[in-house]
Amino acid sequence: MNSKLASYIIKRLFLAVVTVWVVITVTFFVMHSVPGGPFMGEKAISEAAQKALEAKYGLDKPLFVQYTTYLKDIVTKFDFGPSLKQRGRTVAAVIGDGMKTSAKLGIIAAVIALAIGVVLGSFAALHRNSIIDRIIMVLTTAFVSMPSFIMGSFLLILFSIKLGWLPANGASRGGLILPVITLSLSPMAYITRLTRSSMLDVLGQDYIRTAKAKGVPRIRVIFGHALKNSLLPVITYFGPMLAYIVTGSLVVEQIFAVPGIGRAFVTSITGRDYPMIMGTTIILASLIVIMNLISDILYKFVDPRITLE
Repeated sequence: MNSKLASYIIKRLFLAVVTVWVVITVTFFVMHSVPGGPFMGEKAISEAAQKALEAKYGLDKPLFVQYTTYLKDIVTKFDFGPSLKQRGRTVAAVIGDGMKTSAKLGIIAAVIALAIGVVLGSFAALHRNSIIDRIIMVLTTAFVSMPSFIMGSFLLILFSIKLGWLPANGASRGGLILPVITLSLSPMAYITRLTRSSMLDVLGQDYIRTAKAKGVPRIRVIFGHALKNSLLPVITYFGPMLAYIVTGSLVVEQIFAVPGIGRAFVTSITGRDYPMIMGTTIILASLIVIMNLISDILYKFVDPRITLE
């Protein structure tokens, strides 16, 4: 690792820490500014019992004291605290259990989206304005435009209810097939469009025409020059996309009852589980920041002309 790359990584890591701190601060104070509390929805709970619960979890202290205590626990012990709704369990344990499913679901969906998207985008670019190119563009436009909850509901009704081919419950055997398809369709379509437009731009460059004029084999021109240099926008998109999918799509996990971190996040919001909201937000923000850093570093290996500053 050269000194410039090391310096760049150190600078980006510092900015990453600052970014996560800003996310923590904004989320913490906005969350606590909403009227109500985590125990107001409890059935048949007296005011004295509610105050006792708030004292137990430190919610009776001044807001700034709660904030500094929370930051100290994260920095010194990496402790997100206990869940207020899943009694007896810590936020870290709940997130860890959810990530086992969400990570598997997200990584499979992301790999499928990347592989199919690059192949379809390259094929469409190489057969520009053909019937196949137009079909691919129409389908990808539809997949990008269609919200995940509509696509998920459609696949659920078709393959689970009408045909009965696949289970509707994401926790059952084979239950991740429909969630994977639902999660991968929109990113796959977007990657297809990115690859196509980028490759069309690269194919019009002078060095591609020079390579063709020198008699370089078509396969080498496509895979050795055009495809490699057209992947930069895909890398830009893929990093944050992977972080988002791995942490679980909130709507998709709810539709298919997938026991992942996204479903836990939705439950924590409706239940005002403050530590769970903070924990999942921090994990999501950290993954996005890390994947952005990895994407920027990969630029240098894909295109050596790029300088990291």
